[in-house]
Amino acid sequence: MVPTVVRSLIENSILRQAQDNGAVVFQIIDLREYGKGNYHQVDDAPFGGGSGMVMMAEPLLKAIDDAFLQIGGSKDETRVLFPTAQGTVWNHDFALENSNIETHIIVCGRYKGIDQRVIDKYATHEYSLGDYIVSNGELSGMVIIDSIVRLIPGALNSLDSAMSDSFAKVLLDHPHYTRPRKVDGMSVPGVLISGNHESIDSWRRKQSEKSTREKRPDIWKKYQQSLVELEKDNEQGS
Repeated sequence: MVPTVVRSLIENSILRQAQDNGAVVFQIIDLREYGKGNYHQVDDAPFGGGSGMVMMAEPLLKAIDDAFLQIGGSKDETRVLFPTAQGTVWNHDFALENSNIETHIIVCGRYKGIDQRVIDKYATHEYSLGDYIVSNGELSGMVIIDSIVRLIPGALNSLDSAMSDSFAKVLLDHPHYTRPRKVDGMSVPGVLISGNHESIDSWRRKQSEKSTREKRPDIWKKYQQSLVELEKDNEQGS
């Protein structure tokens, strides 16, 4: 709804590199251009009363229809994502799944929400960033877009880097260090400068396990369960 917000986030993030590399194309639509009357109205009071304003159906429907025309191709092959508190909680698996989808339309809501008829007609997937509210859908939409785009080949200088991040694998990521070796009396762990790659891999694995166990016991529990299931599968296969 506010193109300047979206453009700023694109221009000052990895999304610009992805666009420059030809990995993705962004098309930004200003909802105000589809607003009603001289003031380009896009919101109105809710039927039934209550506080707050609701984004009107007509401007949104026209904008989404125009988005489909700009994209081209079949509507069945385009996902229309709507960030909302009522949606399924967004995670890495959803980002990975959507990175394999050719085209998306992201509907950015505001105020108390958008007219339900827009959701009923067009929204194919509803997602939530978590149990909290942000002031506009542009922020939620850009978080979703960024997490998708960075998984598209060509977006990053190294896709391996994205695929080794926390949540891209079962465990949280291990600690990282760079030059110089000593800063403010703190040194880089000796194993990382030993040149022994087997020892380095082992250290990183143990650090990932430690971090996950201490910081995200919910993920650690799933990891432990996966190890048990893997052991059962190995026993059945032997």
